[in-house]
Amino acid sequence: MSTFTNPLKERLREAGPLYGLWLSMGSETAAEALAHAGFDWLLIDMEHAPNDSADTVAQLRAIAAAHLPTEPVVRLPTSEPWLVKRVLDAGARTVMFPNIGTAEEAAHAVSLTQYPDDRTPDGRRGVAGVVRAAAYGMRRDYLHGANAQIACIVQIESAQALGEVEKIAATLGVDCLFAGPADLAASLGHLGDSKHPDVNAAMLRIVTAARNAGVASGIFAMDAAQAKQYRDMGFSFIALAADVIWLVRATRQALQEARS
Repeated sequence: MSTFTNPLKERLREAGPLYGLWLSMGSETAAEALAHAGFDWLLIDMEHAPNDSADTVAQLRAIAAAHLPTEPVVRLPTSEPWLVKRVLDAGARTVMFPNIGTAEEAAHAVSLTQYPDDRTPDGRRGVAGVVRAAAYGMRRDYLHGANAQIACIVQIESAQALGEVEKIAATLGVDCLFAGPADLAASLGHLGDSKHPDVNAAMLRIVTAARNAGVASGIFAMDAAQAKQYRDMGFSFIALAADVIWLVRATRQALQEARS
């Protein structure tokens, strides 16, 4: 039996909360330092941050170097097979897909993370043995244990996705629904107003759909106070802002205090 495991995948089934941080600076040094801070997970953002494949693998290594249970998550910019394959081969075990609109799109995303076998005949992940995920070919059991350890997070960011959120949540292989309030607000006709009652109702619907399907629900919080609000709403996978946000916020505050 394979010894490969992904503790975060198991913990997503718990009540939580699991707190993480967005890595938007493209810095392996920041990733390594923050891996020592005690977060449950750190997300390497390839969608809205300047992280390419080389940056991503560097940060995966940096997080691993901390030898702590912080799990790296990689947010892909798109559901392109070659890119999903490259990120998984680099050693990512938990991936986030942006802007999933239908259950069919969710199922397609999941299939890109799975090798085809008896349990997952629709798997579309390409096979390569000499990759970081398989200890560069020295872990011969990797191919047979990889499917079970991959966690799949899908983002709910549009009115279309909201209309199908219950079906998306029930899609086999989906481990977490991650709400995108800003994009949902825009899609619902309230651009720039993520606190609109319609958006709040959408958040609650996402939480309920996830809970009923037995999967986690996640969201991005701008600060600790908002994180507590989202936790009270029922979200269990919560990002506590981003590295660049905390850097700018802390340095500006220190500068203002020094000048006062």
